[in-house]
Amino acid sequence: ANFIRKHWQAKSTLSSRNKRREKTCFIPHLFRVRDICKKGETMAEITDITPQVKDKERCNIYVDGRFYCGLKLETAVRHRLKAGQHIELSALDEIQLENEQSQALDKAMTHLTHSIKTEKEMRDFLKKKGYVDAVADAVLEKLKEYGLVDDDEYCRQYAASAGKSKGARLIAYELRRRGAAEDSIGRALSDLTGEEEAVSAALKKYMRGREFTKENLSKAYRHLMSKGFDYETAKAALASLGADEEG
Repeated sequence: ANFIRKHWQAKSTLSSRNKRREKTCFIPHLFRVRDICKKGETMAEITDITPQVKDKERCNIYVDGRFYCGLKLETAVRHRLKAGQHIELSALDEIQLENEQSQALDKAMTHLTHSIKTEKEMRDFLKKKGYVDAVADAVLEKLKEYGLVDDDEYCRQYAASAGKSKGARLIAYELRRRGAAEDSIGRALSDLTGEEEAVSAALKKYMRGREFTKENLSKAYRHLMSKGFDYETAKAALASLGADEEG
């Protein structure tokens, strides 16, 4: 890509002789990239390399017309990646894994300072930043080792907090949306306590300032169901206010 060539030329202080030597080394370097590829893989084409809008020191690599990954500009230059080049995808994966794992880990840990995340949320974050699966796998392995990504702990904390105003059904739904593992959700909900207090608080809050008419009690029932409480729990809460049925 033109911008990579210009960037390399601007930083280079090679003499004309050195430049000629660099050109003669270009083809052998490509063979070294191919040496790390897995045999039998189908060759893919780098169709474009463009600078990233928010970080001019990084670029986006497009393979077969689709975005594939992001790389440091210096990494792309060092490996002589260019539009029109044919290369196995495993080569790009290994280039990124070798050169960007440390940076990806730093970004992931910074992202986690705001709040804890599920494994899927962190994987999606890394993918959005342009890291390939091999880099994301390595980073997530480290984060798990450090105890910074733990779906069990995430679900336990989330259920404990949300359980003060929501029922188990809604909590499970919200955790699934965040990509939490199903077995982690199940363990968190099995430890959940205080649902009676939660449904009672939710009902009292909803009925505050409303008359105890059949219509309002019916609306209250639907409200409790929307908060994730099951039929029996909602019915029992209404009965505690003197309602014989949900409406």
